[in-house]
Amino acid sequence: MGDRAVKVDLIAVPYDSGIRDVRMGRGPEHLFEIGIVEALERAHAEVSVTFIEPALDSPGAEIATSFEIQRLVAERVAEARGRRAFPIILAGNCNTAVGTVAGLTASAGSPPLACWLDAHGDFNTPDTTTSGFLDGMAVAMLAGRCWNGMTAKVPGFVPVPASQIVMIGVRDLDPLEEMSVESSGVHRTKIGDALSTIESIAPKETYLHVDLDVFDTSVGRANSYAVSGGLTRSDFMSFANALRSRFTIGACALTAYDPAFDPDNRIGRLAVDIARGLATGDGLS
Repeated sequence: MGDRAVKVDLIAVPYDSGIRDVRMGRGPEHLFEIGIVEALERAHAEVSVTFIEPALDSPGAEIATSFEIQRLVAERVAEARGRRAFPIILAGNCNTAVGTVAGLTASAGSPPLACWLDAHGDFNTPDTTTSGFLDGMAVAMLAGRCWNGMTAKVPGFVPVPASQIVMIGVRDLDPLEEMSVESSGVHRTKIGDALSTIESIAPKETYLHVDLDVFDTSVGRANSYAVSGGLTRSDFMSFANALRSRFTIGACALTAYDPAFDPDNRIGRLAVDIARGLATGDGLS
């Protein structure tokens, strides 16, 4: 993307574990309240907003609702790309990545590189999870390691090869999950080494996933899962600026933001700055 005015499609998914407006599901609406649209417009972006609203006969069914959300996200991302708009997904859960990657794949014809910034690996499967948290399986789904019957129903979805997944900032993994990551072929790297790793893969397109708990707790607390040892603001902005200038970012996501843990809006304002910077270049350098 160049620095000229761009079309931005904000795709809001205000759900956490299949339930609307609870915990991290409150994050997308809060980002609108603190001015994400206005910030993008001040940077001369043309902004459209869509709320993903699954219509199911069985409310509260986490698995069914989550995969219906992914299907709707895939359709919206593909539609945005058809209008040459830059999709920014604001989601309670990380597993919307399946839908985003599916939409990009449908548009480009092949899966993008998945650049995954998160405190957590999200690489559990139903056989390794000890919590049963579907969102802790998001990257495993992307890699085709679980829930294949359900991901196959998401239009455009093709598993991303492990060699095209780059994890940055991941530091809080379950023991079996860590073993799976280390044996998978996924690249797990420090942010200072990430660009060289991505350059070695030479992707046609990149999906940039930012779970906001990737940031160190000194920057702010994004949610109840936040842990120390994460990225600084300058770490991220420098990386994002270089990534944007060297590679095509097909879509990005800002996920897992629970405003109840961010009373002074430090993470919220950072998320707004990230969205503006990735879309327009304003404020990244």
